Amino acid sequence: MKNTKTYSSALAAERNEAERSEAELPGVGAGQGGAGRPNPEVVARARRRIFTAEYKQRVLAEADKAKEESGGIGALLRREGLYSSHLVTWRHERAAGILHALTPQKRGPQSKRSPLDEENQKLRRENQHLGEELRKAEIVIDIQKKVAALLGRPLGSPDREPQL
Repeated sequence: MKNTKTYSSALAAERNEAERSEAELPGVGAGQGGAGRPNPEVVARARRRIFTAEYKQRVLAEADKAKEESGGIGALLRREGLYSSHLVTWRHERAAGILHALTPQKRGPQSKRSPLDEENQKLRRENQHLGEELRKAEIVIDIQKKVAALLGRPLGSPDREPQL
C-alpha cells in the first residue's frame, strides 16, 4: 500500500506542462476563456433530443446557403451540435414532400390494436366490474330479507311493489 502511494506521487511529479489539464495551467482559470465552452459534466440521465419541424426546415435552409462557402456546413453543424447524418435524413424527409415527415415521430412499436378493440376491452372490463357490483348488491339484499324475516317484519316481495 505504501509503495503505491510513492509510485503515484512520483508519476504526478513527472508530468510535464503538456500533460496538465487546462485548470492546472497558469493563466487559465475559472474566469478566463472558460465561459464559451460547454460544461463537460455528464448528466445523470441522458435524454434523446427532439427536433421540431420548424427547426429542421430552418437548419436545412441555412445548410443550403452554407454550401456556397468553404467549410460553411461544418461550421453550421458544430454551432448547432448536429451530425451530417441529421442533414441527410432531413433532406430525404423534405424530398418526400411531406411536412409531416419532418415532425418528430413517436418511438417504439406501433399499436396492433385498433381504437375499436381498445374501446371494446374497456367496455368489457366495465361490464365485468358492474356485474361484480350487482352480485354484491344481491347478496346484501338477500341478507336484509333474512334479517327482516327473523325480526318478524317481512319485506315486500318484488311481486307486490306499490303501484303509482
